[in-house]
Amino acid sequence: MTEILFYHLQQQPLEKVLPNLVERSLERQWRAAIQAASEERLQALDDQLWTYSDDSFLPHGTDREADAASQPVVLTLKDTNPNAASIRFLVEGADLPSDAASYARICVLFDGTDQDALLRAREQWKEAKAGGHTIAYWQQDEDGRWQKKA
Repeated sequence: MTEILFYHLQQQPLEKVLPNLVERSLERQWRAAIQAASEERLQALDDQLWTYSDDSFLPHGTDREADAASQPVVLTLKDTNPNAASIRFLVEGADLPSDAASYARICVLFDGTDQDALLRAREQWKEAKAGGHTIAYWQQDEDGRWQKKA
């Protein structure tokens, strides 16, 4: 089954955490899909992945582009897998994909300061557990390091 990791963001925002996780995925030679729940978030991530660092960027595209299948990272609002990604990142409460079992890993990133986001993550945890997936919960410590809590 798929490994589903829940990242409880408290010390750093999504815009700081996501690029590092995507970089690590690309280092493993994994293609990545990032699914947002709103057009506004999708556009913000699209812009941010080009400019998050002064000395680096993450090559990516959206699923609306003709070359989406060849992109190492694809941003989408849908639960399809346009670039045959091995890892999928779900942000702002995006649903677990219907083909969750086809991924090596799914990462659910949620804002720990937002009560609605916490409730949504708890629903997704229950859904992932009921689906028989391997699940883990990661939380940041005061220094921003990830600690596995469950």
